[in-house]
Amino acid sequence: MHIGIIGATGIIGSRVVTEALGRGHRVTAFSRDASAIDDRRENLGWASVDVLDAASIAAVLPGLDVLISGFQPGNAANDIADAVRRAIADPTVYATAARALLKALECHPRTRLIVIGGAGSLEIEPGVVRTDHDDLVYEALDALGLPREYIAAVRGHRDALNVLRTSNRLWTYFSPAEQIAPGERTGRFRIGGDQPVLDADGLSRISAEDAAVALVDEAELPRFVQRRFTIGY
Repeated sequence: MHIGIIGATGIIGSRVVTEALGRGHRVTAFSRDASAIDDRRENLGWASVDVLDAASIAAVLPGLDVLISGFQPGNAANDIADAVRRAIADPTVYATAARALLKALECHPRTRLIVIGGAGSLEIEPGVVRTDHDDLVYEALDALGLPREYIAAVRGHRDALNVLRTSNRLWTYFSPAEQIAPGERTGRFRIGGDQPVLDADGLSRISAEDAAVALVDEAELPRFVQRRFTIGY
């Protein structure tokens, strides 16, 4: 399988690259500027792409079976404070990227798209979405150590999901657990749909490594086409 990965230098994207290569897939890794990247692993190529430009995306789609987008307006792996500032400054970029991705797929309808989004749009109970309630979002942001202004980015991710939901393309939206950070690859987690998966302590958490496992699992064996899924321990 040939898998394209946008945001391949990010916290999750970089681990998706490693996971996919480890399973024997061919990977094209995309970044805003791939010219300075020196990663010569076997079956890995690098290319530049502008995820806000449908024409730029369409130009790299030929030959791809699946495109996984881990787009963020900054790179949290290098500078999380800058990434947070950028997301707050223009939370509309997530929906803009979703529209550009869908537009690019019009000429490549068989290419599957997996978008790595946010956890804030998950339902905390049936029909109750956290992003619809300021106090619940602030509570979650406080627990994660994020500024309350980040609520705009949380809702930006929700808006991107809603853009995808209007499309008949082969899209999948992945909401990671509320707590996600580099950690251990266990390969052991539970899968959910529109509600977070909670552990014995009532926490929604996952390692970036296990998120990568779930994403490549979905690339290999699609279970959530035109649907959202999430995971947790």
